[in-house]
Amino acid sequence: MLIGYARVSKADGRQSLDLQRDALIAASVGEEQIYSDLASGKKDDRPGLEACLKALRDGDVLVVWKLDRLGRSLHHLVKTVSMLSERGVGLKVLTGQGAQIDTTTAAGRLSFGIFAALAEFESELIRERTVAGLQAARARGRKGGRKFALSKSQVRMAQAAMANRDTSVSELCKELGVRPVTLYRYVDPNGNLRDYGKRVLGA
Repeated sequence: MLIGYARVSKADGRQSLDLQRDALIAASVGEEQIYSDLASGKKDDRPGLEACLKALRDGDVLVVWKLDRLGRSLHHLVKTVSMLSERGVGLKVLTGQGAQIDTTTAAGRLSFGIFAALAEFESELIRERTVAGLQAARARGRKGGRKFALSKSQVRMAQAAMANRDTSVSELCKELGVRPVTLYRYVDPNGNLRDYGKRVLGA
């Protein structure tokens, strides 16, 4: 069975699903077998896609207008199609950069294999750049990772203040410019250092 999926990024009427629906119907997808979303491709929450993936069975073919309608990124796309392949589901792309992909054919599987290799290559490049950036930062005396919300003097202030039972947590947080949940990452209610506080002070 052919099952279609369509998506547009705008839910305010400036984009329409009609073009994609017409293309899917012309490709022999039954109108009642078309699932859709009105959401950005970067969003994790796409109920139409989730329902579509659940509806697919061994031997079915998922048909999309363009590759970018399906995946949030190249890596996500490869992961999704690999999962479909394991379930015995094919993928067919009607137009755009991936129009040559039809994983029900040998040539289509080869084309998708190239996309998968590119995704792996992209991930490796990102990893190498991240490692190189961290090494360069360390060479300049900087360490990677998230900056601490409190300085050494602020952590000491928080320690002393929290050790005093009369201290108002809300007033202390105003003074430090942080929320209570952030404060408690550095010190406990009795003023004892927690992990973040120890890291700031080098303890």
